[in-house]
Amino acid sequence: MLSSEESLKILKETNALIEGHFILSSGLHSPQYVQCAQLMSKPSKALKLCISLSEKITKEIKEFDLILSPAMGGIIIGYEIGKLLNKETIFSERVNGEFKLRRDFSIEKNKKVLIVEDVITTGKSSLECAKLVNYFDAKIVGYACIIDRSKGNSLIKDKIVSQIKLDIPTYNKENLPTKLASIKAVKPGSRNL
Repeated sequence: MLSSEESLKILKETNALIEGHFILSSGLHSPQYVQCAQLMSKPSKALKLCISLSEKITKEIKEFDLILSPAMGGIIIGYEIGKLLNKETIFSERVNGEFKLRRDFSIEKNKKVLIVEDVITTGKSSLECAKLVNYFDAKIVGYACIIDRSKGNSLIKDKIVSQIKLDIPTYNKENLPTKLASIKAVKPGSRNL
């Protein structure tokens, strides 16, 4: 398994960890943003992180049937983890602002589902996926991600298996540090389109 230092090095080498002033999908502001699309655009480097994460998942979560990932960020990572662990992998998509299963995807009753994402900050997307799992009367066995930047403050109350934990500060709009307030804010990510 890769260490946190090795994982961080890969994030920096792939320009997946960027500096600036970002408004996150949660509405919070941050001086750094993780753009996993940059990581996933370099398959050989991304694969190293996915292999390491799959090893951690195998160690922590003994049995599951299906991987569910939220579009867009989680799709490639979910696929890679599914390929490495030989598990069926599906994804949810936003329809009128709410996650739905499309493309004839479904979840069989009582199936054990692992939710896999790229980055977890508040856990909102993962919990939206969890609603789908519950809707189909299936069981959530856990949550996994490449990067956990929740600092233990996620809305997810279950354990999160992650490749790396990043302690990136976040601020409310009203409490921005002067240095951050002097930089023009941008809204990266799929929810801000």
